[in-house]
Amino acid sequence: MKFVALDIGTKRIGVATCDRLEVAATPHSVIPAGKQAPAQVAALVLREEADGVVVGWPVSLNGQEGENCRWVRQFVDRLRPLLTVPLEMADERFTTSLAEASLIEAGLRRDRRKELRDAVSASLILKSFLDARRHRQPPAPPGGPPPSSANEG
Repeated sequence: MKFVALDIGTKRIGVATCDRLEVAATPHSVIPAGKQAPAQVAALVLREEADGVVVGWPVSLNGQEGENCRWVRQFVDRLRPLLTVPLEMADERFTTSLAEASLIEAGLRRDRRKELRDAVSASLILKSFLDARRHRQPPAPPGGPPPSSANEG
């Protein structure tokens, strides 16, 4: 399945996508936050032929929901009616700081990091989501249905 992931902020929305095999999560773009952002995201989801949307849920380190969660919830409430695919929430703790650190390590200037940080953060959200999906859904063995229980007989 192909997913579009969002890192929703008050100024920018980072976007990432994955391939249909769910192997690689890649930064895609940044959309300015504002009144038109939900429609822009919905149009992007259609263009990308995504099967689902993953939104970063910005809980605090202790798991509490704060002001950022309220902001994301309001955005999701405006976005959901515009989508024809499922929308799921994913924990986004540490993604922005990890994105910033990786961009610094790559040697990017501060202004270039600011441009890319949100999309890279969205790709980290998506990678984490895909990893969790892989662990929840063990792949079927090649050549047929899962093996039967040893007690069947």
